[in-house]
Amino acid sequence: MSMEQMHMVKDFKQQITRFMMMYKFALQELETKIDILKEEFQLLHEYNPIEHTSSRLKSPKSIIEKLVRKQCEFNFTSIRKEIKDIAGLRINCSFISDIYRISDMLQNQSDLKLLSVKDYIKNPKPNGYQSLHLLIEVPVFISDRRENVCVEVQIRTIAMDFWASLEHKIYYKYKHAIPPHLLNELKEAADSAAALDKKMERLHNEIAEIKDEHENDLGEEMIRLLMGNQNGSIPQLLQELTKDVMRK
Repeated sequence: MSMEQMHMVKDFKQQITRFMMMYKFALQELETKIDILKEEFQLLHEYNPIEHTSSRLKSPKSIIEKLVRKQCEFNFTSIRKEIKDIAGLRINCSFISDIYRISDMLQNQSDLKLLSVKDYIKNPKPNGYQSLHLLIEVPVFISDRRENVCVEVQIRTIAMDFWASLEHKIYYKYKHAIPPHLLNELKEAADSAAALDKKMERLHNEIAEIKDEHENDLGEEMIRLLMGNQNGSIPQLLQELTKDVMRK
């Protein structure tokens, strides 16, 4: 290899490293936001809609293969324009309503820009796949500039994720040629998972209503006790309660 070729290879490695670095940083920015939301719910609410998150970066090899399939030019501008799922973040939650709740929370972040939404829950894919896909532009600040980087966010329930993971394994085991009877069974399994999601959400809502009624009854009873207390005022009692909470 000539010196000129060695310099070209070295220069390309630096460029691809800087290019991929921006997507890595964008994922870190988004993961930090999700961690803050998770901690907020853990501290202030009794229920956390975020069960689990995972992230991934496409390898340079996968990016090149996708460029070839899409018959795009081989340069970084083309990659940035044509391939929107280089960085991916998956968020798993318990219930379907959580999916849209998390989506709203992300869209309310003033520094994030929503580029597109694909709702495969309201409009499942023919094979039964369900998930909410968001393309979000994330600002990344480095030493010499700011760059807006696209991250694909997939939000789904645990049941949706379970089905999608197994479908993916089966799909590649048969090398993209799944027998028709298995395709039908996979679709039936997806329908069963969707029915389970709906049933569990209904149960969750009914239990929440019972809990709210019980807490309202306890609240009314506490007020009656406070109003009937002869040894201390309500503000004093609230101060004592606050001290107890802070000590915990």
